[in-house]
Amino acid sequence: RPFHVEPTNIVSVNDDMQRVTDEASAMNKRIHYYSRLTSPADRALIAPDHVLPAPDEIYVYSPLGTAFKVDSCTDGYGKNSSLVTIFMIWNTMMGTSILSIPWGIKQAGFTSGIILILLMGILTLYCCYRVVKSRQMIPLTDTSNWEFPDVCKYYFGSFGQWSSLLFSMVSLVGAMVVYWVLMSNFLFNTGKFIYNFVHEINITDIVPGTNGSNKVICPSAGSDHPPQNRSMMFSSGNRTGFELFEEWWDKSQTVPFYLIAVLLPLLNLKSPSFFAKFNVLGTVSVVYLVFLVTVKAAHLGIHLEFNWFTENEFFVPEFRILFPQLTGILTLAFFIHNCVITLLQNNRNQENNVRDLSIAYFLVGLTYLYVGVIIFASFPSPPLSKECIEQNFLDNFPSDDIMSFVARIFLLFQMMTVYPLLGYLARVQLLRQFFGNAYPSLFHVLILNLAIVGAGVAMARFYPNIGGIIRYSGATCGLAFVFVYPSLIYMISLHRAGQLTWPALIIHIFIILLGLANLIAQFLL
Repeated sequence: RPFHVEPTNIVSVNDDMQRVTDEASAMNKRIHYYSRLTSPADRALIAPDHVLPAPDEIYVYSPLGTAFKVDSCTDGYGKNSSLVTIFMIWNTMMGTSILSIPWGIKQAGFTSGIILILLMGILTLYCCYRVVKSRQMIPLTDTSNWEFPDVCKYYFGSFGQWSSLLFSMVSLVGAMVVYWVLMSNFLFNTGKFIYNFVHEINITDIVPGTNGSNKVICPSAGSDHPPQNRSMMFSSGNRTGFELFEEWWDKSQTVPFYLIAVLLPLLNLKSPSFFAKFNVLGTVSVVYLVFLVTVKAAHLGIHLEFNWFTENEFFVPEFRILFPQLTGILTLAFFIHNCVITLLQNNRNQENNVRDLSIAYFLVGLTYLYVGVIIFASFPSPPLSKECIEQNFLDNFPSDDIMSFVARIFLLFQMMTVYPLLGYLARVQLLRQFFGNAYPSLFHVLILNLAIVGAGVAMARFYPNIGGIIRYSGATCGLAFVFVYPSLIYMISLHRAGQLTWPALIIHIFIILLGLANLIAQFLL
């Protein structure tokens, strides 16, 4: 029997039908994007539950493995408000780089460090803006499902496709190596704290440090290598048992290998989507780090002395020749260029994309600046030198520091849930290109995962310097995705439209040269 509609309801029904049509179209685009990341037989990223919006909730998923639920922040049809969009970008960019920013400021000098954070934020924001606009400049009817690697393939053919894959793998594997080094560090310090607490052992590290309840230590004093867990016992405890514990619980000799038993099986899972439920801990961890830095600074006070070009026993110059080490870290710290199009395409008001992206970058830069400046300024000099600031600033607090212990627990659990997601993305990108399937066989997946895990273990064993790893990988992947490809694509687009001018040409060639110099400098300093 025909469906009868009263005349007064025709308009509202038409509006509802249009809304349903728009919603279905948006949903098909999102499902298509996830389907492109994996093979048809692998359901891990094909229309996962958190992509499908329910009437009262929606889950936001970023390509870097961050997932969180958004309540009453959307319009109910899969579109995000500006506030949610800004938070998504901030949440995606905030990562392990925040732990190395104080060290980077020390390498560059306090004043030049602040200037470089501001300049690199502006430069990477501009290049990110060029990435967002690059898809819009392509004269095709439908590029709504494209990400920046697709744009690179359009302009540069197979070279763009394979080179973008290479640099994407550099960023993913580099992040996984940094995670392994940090997880080894956090697991070591957590285990040491628990052992000492359970056995009522009071120890002090054989390293210089301050006295009092807010102790700060200098682990790298007298050595160019990260400290091991050498300690001296001061009170009760079984010395034989304690020495045996230190032999089998070593930061670089044993703990990196213990992680294999937990993480390697997780990497071989076909679907890691379960772990996305825990990644909101990333936001909690960053907020807690900001709180920790604020509390520590309130107790330690400010210790600054401005020496513009000379170095003394306790302070570093305001300007140092090692400043490219900070720019390498910042390239990765502000890196979101390979997935920013996806994050912005669900913004409810597309005309606000530039504004929302700028606000997100401002908040990210402000967070980095706050943590870096506060840690550097409050580091107690004297009695310790600013040179004691570690590549992971949590290493400047002893393992028995309660607030640092909580931070390490948060970060350890959060990284152990993100690590399988990063491994899955690396598997999808690499194996699909070569075999047409993200899971061709357990053997293929196991070989790839053994190589990735082996790289992490080797770095944790022989080169546990997260600042160095971050700056090398950041400068490498940043050369392509931040400096070269956005600038080249913009110049090519202007040339094809007959609008390329000499100022635009000179400016963007200069940006490319900056990226190249940034990469070369990492290997010279």
